[in-house]
Amino acid sequence: MWQKGLLDFAWSPPPGWQGRAAAASHACHLPQEQCPHVVLLKVESIHKQDDDKFFTTGQKELYLEACKLMGVVPVSYFIRNMEESYVNLNHHGLGPRGTKAIAIALVNISNNHLGLEGARIISDFFERNSSSIWSLELSGNDFKEDSAALLCQALSTNYRIKKLDLSHNQFSDVGGEHLGQMLAINVGLTSLDLSWNNFHTRGAVALCNGLRGNVTLTKLDLSMNGFGNEVALALGEVLRLNSCLVYLDIGGNDIGNEGASKISKGLESNESLRVLKLFLNPINMDGAILLILAIKRNPKSRMEELDISNVLVSEQFMKTLDGVYAIHPQLDVVFKAVQGLSPKKTIFLLTNPMKLIQSYADQHKITIVDFFKSLNPTGTMKMSVDEFQKVMIEQNKVPLNQYQVREVIKKLDEKTGMVNFSFLNTMKP
Repeated sequence: MWQKGLLDFAWSPPPGWQGRAAAASHACHLPQEQCPHVVLLKVESIHKQDDDKFFTTGQKELYLEACKLMGVVPVSYFIRNMEESYVNLNHHGLGPRGTKAIAIALVNISNNHLGLEGARIISDFFERNSSSIWSLELSGNDFKEDSAALLCQALSTNYRIKKLDLSHNQFSDVGGEHLGQMLAINVGLTSLDLSWNNFHTRGAVALCNGLRGNVTLTKLDLSMNGFGNEVALALGEVLRLNSCLVYLDIGGNDIGNEGASKISKGLESNESLRVLKLFLNPINMDGAILLILAIKRNPKSRMEELDISNVLVSEQFMKTLDGVYAIHPQLDVVFKAVQGLSPKKTIFLLTNPMKLIQSYADQHKITIVDFFKSLNPTGTMKMSVDEFQKVMIEQNKVPLNQYQVREVIKKLDEKTGMVNFSFLNTMKP
């Protein structure tokens, strides 16, 4: 933030940080008009597998390389005190370039316009494979095709980086080809954010080709690119062949009903995906039906969330969805609204089920936990989601519809296939 014409830079460890962390603060002592192009460095969190040491030798080398890039003299005080729990850099004359060099060493360097030279330094660091750093945020750094080539060459053999944010860069189709080649052989990454990167057909298909055989990536964000229906066929193949991906966000990619049909082919056989986000795509109810029926036809589907939250659905769609829920009770389909319902029916569908159950419990002078335990043949605080859904539909103490039962499941679900009534002790209806 700007205060009194000065540029402020500060970092503090996140809540619950165990082990030795560093906190740095600095005022550049430059009037704002002398550094109009300086962007405030965002250094919000550091994730390390080794809590005993905050900086490794590799990070010291990274800082020295960053100083060369920025054309500044390394701060000897910073190097000497890298492993201290607190480092005060006030009045060390860092300036904006010196501050950026330290930010690079702190590894969360989003929105700093590092460009090709910054990519070269980071790539050299990746290739050493010697640091305990496992999470990097590199979004918004003006990385283009050449930067993608450098980063991907290094990541092809790096197995230590697990989580990488490369969103809001400008990789385009050539960058997509480099990334696809890297994903085909990388055995480290588990989470990758490539949203807002101007990928279109060629780059997106190349990415998909690399994803088919990837064996470590579980979370992938490809939202807000320009895939279109042509890429949906390749995405369907990824879902058919990839057995590792758990979370896939392809929202905002101009995928319509034709694309939904191609993606549904992959859903029919996929056994790993749990979350699929298709929000902000031009899919209507016809495409939505293809998607849910594909899940219904797959007895081994593990899908828990299908996000089509810009789609208006009909009462007939809801009846079809009931059939899907009967086979896959863990699934939650998020849509915009049900069109054409009478006000009376809308109220019936949407009445808060927990309030109805609480009312029943109050009338019979029991607790809400007692109500749920009475439905469990074992009388314990836990039940499988399947069993719980069945008894909630069959019980007649508090008549609930399918949608209300699913709302109750959402509140009690442990995300392990079990519901836990003890959650109710800390919950308001």
